Formats: sequence, C-alpha cells, structure tokens
Amino acid sequence: KKAMPNTQQQMLLRGQNILGYKNYPDDILDRFVKKSIENGIEVVRIFDALNDPRNLQQAMKSVKEYGGLCQPAMSYTISPVHNEQYFIDLALKLEDMGADVICIKDMANLLLPMAAYSLVEKMKKRVKVPIHLHTHNTTGTGDMVYLMAALAGVDIVDCALSPLGNGTAQPATE
Repeated sequence: KKAMPNTQQQMLLRGQNILGYKNYPDDILDRFVKKSIENGIEVVRIFDALNDPRNLQQAMKSVKEYGGLCQPAMSYTISPVHNEQYFIDLALKLEDMGADVICIKDMANLLLPMAAYSLVEKMKKRVKVPIHLHTHNTTGTGDMVYLMAALAGVDIVDCALSPLGNGTAQPATE
C-alpha cells in the first residue's frame, strides 16, 4: 500500500470459507476482514461458488463495518436454473444486503458476447450500484464479451497486461 498509495488494493474472499475450502466461524471471518482492511485492502470481492447469499452475509457485514468497499460476486454459470432472471434477482438481493458494487464473476468464460450485452443491459435497468464484469479468455471470447458489456453500460471490467493476459487469464488490457 505504501508503494501504491493511489491504487485501490483488492482481495478475493470465499465468503464463509475465507481463503480456504471449509466454513469458518463468524468471529474468525470478522477478524480476518478487519485485519485485511487495516493492512491496506480497500475492495473486498466476496463470492460463494453456489451463489448462496447466506455464505456472503457475514463477510459483507464485516466489510461494511470496517470501511471496505463491499463487492459481492455472482458466480456465472449456465443451467436450466441459471438464467438472466436468476442473476438479476440475485443482484437485487445482494444490493439489498449492502453491496457497493455487484460483480458478475465469469470464471469459466461461459458468458458469451450477446448474453453479456443482454444481462448487463437488464441489470443496469434494475440495479442501482455499479456493475463490474470479470471474465477470462479461455474460449477466446473475452474481448468480445467486454465489448458487448461496455456497449450495454457495464461500469468496470477486469483485464490483465498482455504478458499475463488471455488464455485462462483475463483479456489483455492492450
């Protein structure tokens, strides 16, 4: 933080799992978030692989309590259950829970360009907080996904510098 005082530091938190693969008690999660923010983390992106808001609730509460920017993420996937309305409803629920920003987390690059446009366009009509899109370029469509999301009004996208970008990483910034 000393080396980059004007750059927000961000971390990814697995909700009730913190950084691991088991659930931790609320007091441990609270203390972890408190110490992370005290040590320079400003943006906390919180996700649950099952999109269960109950697994995000304590982390979101702690981030807000200690002055961090609360960015819950929806794990994007495709199934008969996971349609546009599912994600819009989830975004509205996360907003009601105190989200400062909502992240669409497309870790498998399943979100295609036209679907990204449609989802972002509909979310922007209903959700009041900024929408952040995170995708990878695994299938080679990440650049197009970001372009279409930008045309639909997405507020923020994640990129990587070209030596580290593309492939299974985020689309290259350049």
